[in-house]
Amino acid sequence: MSDILIVDDERDIRELISDILGDEGYTTRMAGNSDDAMAAITADPPALLILDIWLKDSNMDGIDILKAVKRDYPEVPVVIISGHGNIEIAVAAIKQGAYDFIEKPFNIDQLMVVIRRGMETSRLRRENTSLKRRETTPADMLGESALFRALLGQLDKVTRSNGRVMLTGPAGSGKELAARYIHVNSNRAAAPFVVVGCASIEAERMEEVLFGRESPEKGVEPGLLEEANGGVIYFDEVADMPQGTQGKILRVLVDQQFLRVGGANKVQVDLRVISSTSRDLEQEIAEGRFRRELFHRLNVVPIAVPSLEERRDDIPLLAEYFIETLNKTQGLPLRPLSSEARAQLQTMSWPGNVRQLRNMIERVLILGDGTGEIELRELPGETQNAPADGRVVLSGSLALMPLREAREAFEREYLLTQINRYGGNISRTAEFVGMERSALHRKLKSLGVMTSGKSPARAG
Repeated sequence: MSDILIVDDERDIRELISDILGDEGYTTRMAGNSDDAMAAITADPPALLILDIWLKDSNMDGIDILKAVKRDYPEVPVVIISGHGNIEIAVAAIKQGAYDFIEKPFNIDQLMVVIRRGMETSRLRRENTSLKRRETTPADMLGESALFRALLGQLDKVTRSNGRVMLTGPAGSGKELAARYIHVNSNRAAAPFVVVGCASIEAERMEEVLFGRESPEKGVEPGLLEEANGGVIYFDEVADMPQGTQGKILRVLVDQQFLRVGGANKVQVDLRVISSTSRDLEQEIAEGRFRRELFHRLNVVPIAVPSLEERRDDIPLLAEYFIETLNKTQGLPLRPLSSEARAQLQTMSWPGNVRQLRNMIERVLILGDGTGEIELRELPGETQNAPADGRVVLSGSLALMPLREAREAFEREYLLTQINRYGGNISRTAEFVGMERSALHRKLKSLGVMTSGKSPARAG
């Protein structure tokens, strides 16, 4: 995308413009009709398009080509030229997204001013797109745990294809983040990433939002499918998609085309589809709420996104990232976590997953009254009522047990907590608690704790 495409049905005009631009150091291509123009644009989008509004012996006029280019390649500036120009044509072209309008016969100096400005606009748009790609790279796809590394390995594999992906996992675990990771690391990274919030769109408006609308009053109003053309469309919580829409989306996946609401002409699209759900779709199918055919079309590559509690090793890393991010974006204090706070975060319950962790960190930074370490007492939960002198408060049941039973109960809960904290990793747990690995195994067995599964559990 570094050259200029000149589209004019008069050979002398397009060659004259090409020679002028060539003398100024620009690389050019030429097309004499709409078919050649669209083929050239599709094969390699130009940095700028110079477009005659009247094209003899063509299937499309300049306005039609302008509409197509602004829909599919919105970053390409289009300069309209015409020998039959008037203010109405100029206004119509600008309304459709033209960068500028020049009337033939044109002044060469005027043409060059417009071309230089247009090429600078093109350069800035490309730089902006590149910056946006870097900005939207999911920086908070962070983690060091085995489960996270396995997830990242799966995501990296699917970036190299156009296969449909179904992301499953609890709410707040980062499914949209995973979808964006696929997008920005794929060959569609420069194209749109469009999110369809299936749970947030009213059922009666879903088809209009997805497919767009045509009406005499407002003309063509593109939907989200058109906006995503060439890129990725992400169906968030796809189980909430209305059943009537499910059948139509199924047809889009098969045909890669659809009709706008109120329209008569089919719209062709090139889409990669990523979906997500926090529900059991097999159960939704069994209960008649989701189409099995659509499930099989969407579930080509299933990827499970683990909950935060399944990857507790990553909690301190994520918490520190959120502290840094909130400092940069909101000016909140840049406070490190104390070792006690880090340990507590790893042992807490996280039903809201990564989203809940971020919200908690933000709340602590807002309500905190210092700039030093985030202390254990600042975290929500029972720790807020702990004695200031560091004494351990016994629960009522523990206080009523004989010493031996109380010690076993404490050891069992303590070791279960530490094993969960380290994601079931016995070696790291043993290192932290100060025991040999074999001794820890014997202790766990004597306490009736089984660790052969993914998570430790009490025996019996």
